[in-house]
Amino acid sequence: MPDTPDSPVRYVRVRVEGVPFAPATRAYGNVAVVGVANLPASDPPDDFLQPNVPRLYTDVNEARRTAAGPLGEAIATALVQQPGPSEVWGVRMAQPSSYDDALAKVGTLNVQLVVVADTELALTAPAGGPPVPSPGIVKLAQHVSGPAADGMERMGVAMLAKGASDPAVVTGSLATERMVYVAHKSDEDVAAAVAGTIAGYPPHISLLLKQVKVSSAPFSAEEIIRLNGSEGPGTRGPQGKGVNWLVDPPLIPGSGVYLGEGYTGLPATKKYIDIVRTVDDVTFRLKARLIGTIGNLRISRSGLRGLVAEMETVLEPLRRSEVIEGYEIVVPLLALLDKPQRTPAEDDLVRAAQTERAAEAMVRVDYAGAVHRIDVSLMFD
Repeated sequence: MPDTPDSPVRYVRVRVEGVPFAPATRAYGNVAVVGVANLPASDPPDDFLQPNVPRLYTDVNEARRTAAGPLGEAIATALVQQPGPSEVWGVRMAQPSSYDDALAKVGTLNVQLVVVADTELALTAPAGGPPVPSPGIVKLAQHVSGPAADGMERMGVAMLAKGASDPAVVTGSLATERMVYVAHKSDEDVAAAVAGTIAGYPPHISLLLKQVKVSSAPFSAEEIIRLNGSEGPGTRGPQGKGVNWLVDPPLIPGSGVYLGEGYTGLPATKKYIDIVRTVDDVTFRLKARLIGTIGNLRISRSGLRGLVAEMETVLEPLRRSEVIEGYEIVVPLLALLDKPQRTPAEDDLVRAAQTERAAEAMVRVDYAGAVHRIDVSLMFD
């Protein structure tokens, strides 16, 4: 604060100017639903959802009125989840199979989860041909797995046919870490419900045993083994075949439907939904923080130390809040600049980096997942 004329002696003067800075954060709870809406028998009302025009929904009744049919029901199902999504966008397809245009519109939205309304993943055999998966789910998998702009990465959610318990339907391009598949025994749009459930939790929260507000009959033990694999004595950790299922555990008081696991569609790489979402979130935070250094920081000792400090301002709060366990930042060029004497080869590396105006930084993040299985040996004497 400025001194007054009769101010006493101040050994340290601090003047506060400007406004507080809020770092960019990535939304994690936005859902987009693509689907078919039934045209009214008479002239549609003025607010009826136009084809390929995204619309934000916050009210269940509005969704059912302006996008009546599968699309409106899916939006309503996503909205009623608790905790639920921050935003739900609806995009009506012009024709029942015109997925490309609708998903292209979704690609411009800031959403993290995408659903094709009332569409099951099943294999059907056309006349004289081999079985092929549902085209809508194929298009959805292509959409979420394709190239995306910075901060626009997303995941798709799809449901198997009612009562299906064969994970072999997830094959080819459908087996991707950016898809979530759910087995069920429900007449509701389970994919929309699970998408709304996922959207209600921060990225680092495991989706295992999170409640889903739908009705679904239970799977038998044999069906769950078929979906997940056997976890008998001698196995270590969840097995998983890329398909989740709905369950009502008898150990949880009351009655409810829960996600039986939190797998992605590609267990061989990023096995769990929270891993993919957390990687997307941390990546966004780093990019958003570092974009301000482009064109400003120089490839020098002070410049690269400033680069490290910028990344620490993103990662250290995540470590303190236990989203991540730890991290390490390595800038190879900074190590060369700090050397009192460099070899000619090292001088060439520094010169090349300064000429090309590019510096490499490596960040290692230690992410500790939640407990998914507990193995207790109970012995009586």
